[in-house]
Amino acid sequence: MTTPRRPLGERALRRVIRLIGAAPTRVQRLIAGAPVRIDGQQLTLEAQVGTRLLNLGVSETFEQLPLDRGREQIAGEAFVFGHETPVETVRPLTIPGPGGPIPARLYRPAGIEGPSAALVYLHGGGWVLGNLDSGDAVSRFLAAHTPLTVISIDYRLAPEHPFPAGLEDALAAFGHIVDHAEDYDLDPRAIAIGGESAGGNLAAVVSLHRAPGWTPPALQVLFNPVTDLATKHRSYELFGRGFFLTEAQMDWYRSHYLSDPDQALDPRVSPLLAGDIGHAPPAYVVVAGFDVLRDEGERYAARLAAAGVDVTLRRHSGHVHGLINATGVGHAARDALLEAVGVLHTRLLARTAPAPSRPRSDEQ
Repeated sequence: MTTPRRPLGERALRRVIRLIGAAPTRVQRLIAGAPVRIDGQQLTLEAQVGTRLLNLGVSETFEQLPLDRGREQIAGEAFVFGHETPVETVRPLTIPGPGGPIPARLYRPAGIEGPSAALVYLHGGGWVLGNLDSGDAVSRFLAAHTPLTVISIDYRLAPEHPFPAGLEDALAAFGHIVDHAEDYDLDPRAIAIGGESAGGNLAAVVSLHRAPGWTPPALQVLFNPVTDLATKHRSYELFGRGFFLTEAQMDWYRSHYLSDPDQALDPRVSPLLAGDIGHAPPAYVVVAGFDVLRDEGERYAARLAAAGVDVTLRRHSGHVHGLINATGVGHAARDALLEAVGVLHTRLLARTAPAPSRPRSDEQ
């Protein structure tokens, strides 16, 4: 895969951020300013430096720009903060979907023998922004550090394709990959779904889906998921400005994704409002402490647990939304993703192991 050459300003900012990320702590503290403490949490120095540099480097954020420029800005941020971790096989796919072919990208590391476990990954971007490239850093990292295949899905975006178009693509893509697992050299018993932010929302809804002949995910991995567009939880009040994802941006996302505000009450938009969730697959839910979405993510994990679902909740209390995408800066994103790698190892790879042979008794 050839990465398009980014503008000079983005390349310069990428270099500056990496240099500052490698600077001594005292230098980073001078740049960041006084420590920030809210709700019993302290923002990590790494997150504070990154947030401040991004706020200084961007005069207008995406919700203030024409849609095409907003999408380009998110692509720039992915380049500035991400890292192209080497993976042996990275190739494009096309998956049939209800609105036409769905672009996808397959990542497969070296050394896999036989059908592998897999993660179907859905990028973030509020159902409006993002694409395969913005999800590339996370997909590469997970594929490079686990003996499994990652398939990233480029679902349709609003406002051109409002709810439920993106969800329909996610359902179609996951169902197709499971039904055609042999074509992708995958083990159909060990295919998980995951995503970040809006992608985490779609992954959660796919995990609740039920239909005749439907095979559910083996695991759901939800990074900073949107679970409730109908209510602004307390974390909106605490972290609604100045911490990467803002309340204004979430309002902008909502207005673009939904054709009717009442759709926010639909469990396919707000899975926290779903009635029966006890059939959901095991879940690994990750939230950031300084994120407007923190509280709804934690409440969703609690609801799953109360319904008897096997859930692990991980709060990275000193970090902001979008943490996992910054694989090229500092260590926080890599540390968070390595924890997810451990979960994927534990949950999925055991499913791909052949069953032990049973000793045969000699017949008399």
